[in-house]
Amino acid sequence: MPLSLETLVDPAALLEHLDAPDLRLYDATVELERPPEGGPYTVRSGRAGYERAHIPGAVFADIPGELSDPDSPYPFTLPAAERFSAAAGRLGIGPGTHVVVYAQDTPMWATRLWWQLRFFGFDAVSVLDGGLPAWRAAGLPTESGLLAYEPAQFTAAPRWDWLATRTDVESVVAAGDDTVCLVNALTAPVFRGEGPSSYSRPGRIPGSVNAPWTELIDPDTNRFRPRQELEHTLRAAGALGAEPVIAYCGGGISATVDLFALGLVGREQARLYDGSLTEWTRDEKLPVEVG
Repeated sequence: MPLSLETLVDPAALLEHLDAPDLRLYDATVELERPPEGGPYTVRSGRAGYERAHIPGAVFADIPGELSDPDSPYPFTLPAAERFSAAAGRLGIGPGTHVVVYAQDTPMWATRLWWQLRFFGFDAVSVLDGGLPAWRAAGLPTESGLLAYEPAQFTAAPRWDWLATRTDVESVVAAGDDTVCLVNALTAPVFRGEGPSSYSRPGRIPGSVNAPWTELIDPDTNRFRPRQELEHTLRAAGALGAEPVIAYCGGGISATVDLFALGLVGREQARLYDGSLTEWTRDEKLPVEVG
């Protein structure tokens, strides 16, 4: 039978299927170095950490490299369907495989690749709950080195209605449209525009509500909070109302934690503003709110 796993996979459940021939397991870690005084962050590959220690059988997935648009002025921009298809195929992702993604620390990199795969039409993808920290906390083994799967044929089928463009968001803001819920996934101080900023201007897109991704994760275990707690947090922020949701953050990464959590509580009809604040704050003509 084909491998079938829950969207959020427990380390023990992954261990049971670690030798499944159709499993494709990926470490999607990226490292961000943020200057203490503010300013653009430095993006570094998590490959070195992967080579030091990864879950047995895992392969490294290069989000800012092969899985992003090299011609974009913004890091992590979605690539063209052809580029993503080629990269996913080289990684060994194709029909009849089931992908499990994890990261060495924060889950946002795992949820980013989860979202990318689903955006491009591939649904057999799960996230390891708690990532590598939870795997290690369970006393499970790691290995070192660099691995690869046999290439596969990946055919992208983009779901354009899952993506919000800058123009889409501008229209919402210009109309003062309260029939769309703009969800900012950054921490409360960043949402308010306090302290050093990694973006061109501090603040948020006008009319946004705040559902910090950090409140969806247990900081002690790195795991997602129980469904009831997720639902309470997202509902309190206004993300579970009748209005369509557009989630954003700094660069389209941590917002995928919110989108993943929304999916866990049964709300999959939400879009990602991929350019997020990196794109929005760069244009002085576009408004931001603080406070």
